[in-house]
Amino acid sequence: MIIIESHKKKPQNILKKYPEAILADVTSKATDDLVKLSPFYPHGGIPVPFSEDLTATCVEAIWQGLKVFEDNDVDIHLFKNDTMKNIKRSVRKNGKPLGHRKGVNSNELLGYIEARKQIYIPTYRWVLENKVSSIIERMREASKTKTIILLDYNTNQNVDDASKPLSHAFLIKAYIEGIYPYGNKKEDKNEKKELTLFGW
Repeated sequence: MIIIESHKKKPQNILKKYPEAILADVTSKATDDLVKLSPFYPHGGIPVPFSEDLTATCVEAIWQGLKVFEDNDVDIHLFKNDTMKNIKRSVRKNGKPLGHRKGVNSNELLGYIEARKQIYIPTYRWVLENKVSSIIERMREASKTKTIILLDYNTNQNVDDASKPLSHAFLIKAYIEGIYPYGNKKEDKNEKKELTLFGW
């Protein structure tokens, strides 16, 4: 079994509720191999959706790099950021966010939820399948007999909830358990079409 909990909670309080559980920090603050599950981790060679031959260091660099603001367009320089720092693009410096560009050379802007479905989720899936598959397989096997608590700063597990960032820990859980948005329980047809188009 896999459960999502806030990284901000005290470990002892989580373990009171789940005494036999394994705590797994999957944030950029992790001190073991699980840091590779962070969207900020610079794996390198990650395809930028809808952008032929372009790759980026990490998922967050793609998400932030394709974001369009009132005062600034896409930032392809972020695609090369391998420091896990200075990746976020703020409203204070760039103005009101207008959406995410559907590829660096596209004229089409995607709304927040649509960008989540067409850019963030499939990109993170690519990382799960191509960069951390051995970690995911070990976690899948362990979850069959043990309770694993994935610690994330964001705990939003609703893909369509725009009020909070989506938990990448939830995407790990969803991928391992074969549930939406990576499984058949409530699969989004448009997303499935996009994954097929990109071979993801």
